[in-house]
Amino acid sequence: MRTDLGFKRIATEEAFLTKSIGKAYRDLLASGASDDIGFNSLVGYYQRNPSERTRAVAERLEDLGARRLADMDATGIAMQILSLTAPGVQIFDADSGVGLARDANDELAAAIAKHPTRFSGLAAIAPQNPQAAAKELERAVTKLGLKGAIVNSHTHGEYLDDEKFWDILAAAESLDVPIYIHPQTPPNAMIKPFLDRGLDGAVFGFAVETGLHALRLVVSGAFDRFPRLRVVLGHLGEGLPYWLFRIDFMHGGSVRSNRYGAAQPKLERKVSEYLKERFWYTTSGMAWTPPIRYVQEVMGMNRVLYAQDYPYQFVPEEVNVTDELRLSYEDHKAFYQTNAERVFKL
Repeated sequence: MRTDLGFKRIATEEAFLTKSIGKAYRDLLASGASDDIGFNSLVGYYQRNPSERTRAVAERLEDLGARRLADMDATGIAMQILSLTAPGVQIFDADSGVGLARDANDELAAAIAKHPTRFSGLAAIAPQNPQAAAKELERAVTKLGLKGAIVNSHTHGEYLDDEKFWDILAAAESLDVPIYIHPQTPPNAMIKPFLDRGLDGAVFGFAVETGLHALRLVVSGAFDRFPRLRVVLGHLGEGLPYWLFRIDFMHGGSVRSNRYGAAQPKLERKVSEYLKERFWYTTSGMAWTPPIRYVQEVMGMNRVLYAQDYPYQFVPEEVNVTDELRLSYEDHKAFYQTNAERVFKL
């Protein structure tokens, strides 16, 4: 790890979990009340079969003090942008989700107040109640100083492109803060082929499901309705930057033929233009030079931000990969520091 970069490393997709939400997950699993196959399979497995690694991850998730700061120091991370880990509060009923989101945001704000130069954060919201979610985002930004919203992809199988959720998009646009769409396991309607071969989690299912969410949002016309809306995706865009040509070609053809009718409204721009101009991409979980450089080239040097994916992919030596990117000083500084400062208004 280099210590002579001349700028700060800001990590932009770093997870935490409150003890109360962790307990709520355990209680939900124990009661058998959740019908979410992915949640019951993934979270349930690790609850039933703890290992040394999963225990270490769990401990790090709940630590917003000395242990986390020590890990940051060991890897040269100046600041973490913290967000509630998947599935956040979106697995619960609406009333529970709203209350747990508010409490989590208060806890996060208190941790940031203790370490204001080391932590910043994104607000948890409960899309199960879109109006309450919009109000909580406003409170979190204007009263608590949080920098945007974390949405752990689908909410009971539903996505933000549904207009019933657009109060949330309107609030984010009005507040001029981004929405970070983070993965969770695919919903019941799509998970079986992933589970059949153990592909439902971070190995592949996360990316497919979250990339689908982002693309649904684009082709719904949401960015024409909310032209200042900003969205952040992790894992170098969940595969979407590699599909731009084909998406444009095939989407344009299906719209011209009116194959899907109202399901595919005519957009003001090409799909790729929204992905290049309304989205930002972090490197969480993708410490690999070729795709980082590809996304920087195709989406823009000012669109790619560093992330570590702490504590799930806490591999200290991976910092060396991004330290050694062949970038100019200004581009390297933008990647590690100034892009994040601009997007999240740090």
